[in-house]
Amino acid sequence: MTLKERASSLKREIPAVFLALRDERTPVFTKILAAVTVACALSPVDLIPDFVPVLGYLDDVLVLPALIALTVRRIPPEVLASCRERAEGMWQNGRPKKWYFALPVVGAWLLAALLLWKAVS
Repeated sequence: MTLKERASSLKREIPAVFLALRDERTPVFTKILAAVTVACALSPVDLIPDFVPVLGYLDDVLVLPALIALTVRRIPPEVLASCRERAEGMWQNGRPKKWYFALPVVGAWLLAALLLWKAVS
């Protein structure tokens, strides 16, 4: 399996990671890691902007897949299996079936923007 195929297969884990974030059986540290992973995966803002030569694509090719892989390893196997089953019904062709599945990410970015604004003013 090539690196590109592995990264693509890991990106399909994002809905399961999102569901594990909300599962009460998931440990607290893993929930925090899952929240960071989902925010990075669904965020329109990259950690390193793509226009930066070479480094710009690093977060897309290395950082995000590494975060996903680490998060998946930390989720208890029975929770991950359950979340994978439920996640199949949420996504279609790599996109959420319903628009409101994006609300937690939008909410997190609005909260971050509000906190930044309060800190600056």
